[in-house]
Amino acid sequence: MSQDRPAIQKKYINCRGKLLDISVPRVMGILNITPDSFYDGGRYGSADAVLRRAEAILEEGGDVIDIGGLSTRPGAAEISAEEEAGRVVPVVQLLRQRFPEAVLSVDTYRSQVAEQAVNAGADIINDISGGTMDPQMFGTVARLRVPYILMHIQGVPATMQENPQYDDVVKEVCFYFSEKTDRLIRLGVCDIILDPGYGFGKTVGHNFSLLKRQELIVRAFGLPLLAGVSRKSMVNRVTGTGPSGSLAGTIAASMIALQNGATLLRAHDVKDSVQAAKLFSYYRTIS
Repeated sequence: MSQDRPAIQKKYINCRGKLLDISVPRVMGILNITPDSFYDGGRYGSADAVLRRAEAILEEGGDVIDIGGLSTRPGAAEISAEEEAGRVVPVVQLLRQRFPEAVLSVDTYRSQVAEQAVNAGADIINDISGGTMDPQMFGTVARLRVPYILMHIQGVPATMQENPQYDDVVKEVCFYFSEKTDRLIRLGVCDIILDPGYGFGKTVGHNFSLLKRQELIVRAFGLPLLAGVSRKSMVNRVTGTGPSGSLAGTIAASMIALQNGATLLRAHDVKDSVQAAKLFSYYRTIS
């Protein structure tokens, strides 16, 4: 069924001179250095814990380490840009020193944090707000010349799950991406990765409608797409589990995302997600 999978135009992402081959599915391992993330908050509060997690991501086959210093779960407490940078920048420096060839992503919606992180050695900026929460983000990413993960969100994290509304969620996400990719390209951003924003201002029905029709986004833009479904409520509410019991549901949703054009899986469970990606890669070669 390989002929049915939507094709993307780019085969590589240029991560400050390191080329990430995206002709096959890749896995981004999550490293949350926050005390209040929905699944792994507080686990990586020391340098030793951070190094162990990063080493595990790489040993288990992860291609990118995504560092987050600010929880964006619904209702999460706000912190200042200075506090966020104070969490993120030392971790980027530590990982860049210990794992010089690793591809490091920073999950932030603040241009100030993005700039400090890239100057410290980060390769990719992963913005959950798609530039909506900091008008300087697009210009900053263009100037820094790093890949940018453009995520769709409706609202802001504190209130985004309070009755989100769409006439047609897929069409509206496509309109959002159309306007923002045009702006990014005009600014000179060369490597754009799309993220439909599963769980960010969407009901379970919205999420699964996006997942089912995700290939339309890939076909419309020809850009690599990141799927972040790992242990989220869209899985838990269908399976009747909590985050800690949702690995099987996560892998099932991840396989659907891969079938429908995802290039990157953002995952808590790297080893399992890498196995899923390898299995899918083999499956799509079979006629």
